[in-house]
Amino acid sequence: MRSLRVTLIALLLGLSTAVEAQSTAAPDERAEVLAVVQRLWDAMKARDTVMARSVFDSSATLARVVTRNGESRVQLTQVSEFIEALSHATEPWNERMFSPEVRIDGPLASVWTEYDFHLGDKFSHCGVDAFQLLKTSAGWKIVALSDTARREGCQKQR
Repeated sequence: MRSLRVTLIALLLGLSTAVEAQSTAAPDERAEVLAVVQRLWDAMKARDTVMARSVFDSSATLARVVTRNGESRVQLTQVSEFIEALSHATEPWNERMFSPEVRIDGPLASVWTEYDFHLGDKFSHCGVDAFQLLKTSAGWKIVALSDTARREGCQKQR
């Protein structure tokens, strides 16, 4: 019975240490994942196509959920099309995130965040971005980005 208690105590101490190690490592990983999203938005604002391309994995997909007349559908865009549009932008694309939720499991991360988008200083739309990221040998890369976009129901500029 005594050896069972010692084993249980050792197991609990081991679990406590493992949980503590995860909680101290998680903020760094969370910050790294959010930095990739922010790097994309910094690139958009600067109209820097090289920086923008660098955050995407070569297999990345972009999907916008478009709702018209009560019907929702998905509009797919290739990363190359997105980069091309950015290269022709005449004003900075200024996107800001609010209340991001980050989930990480090994090499997979997810970011769900509200956003608003401005062309230069002019409000354009708001919505939700849902990012999927993969941890590669080159760091975290966006493998999928889905978003909604609307002009109504946006919170006042924060």
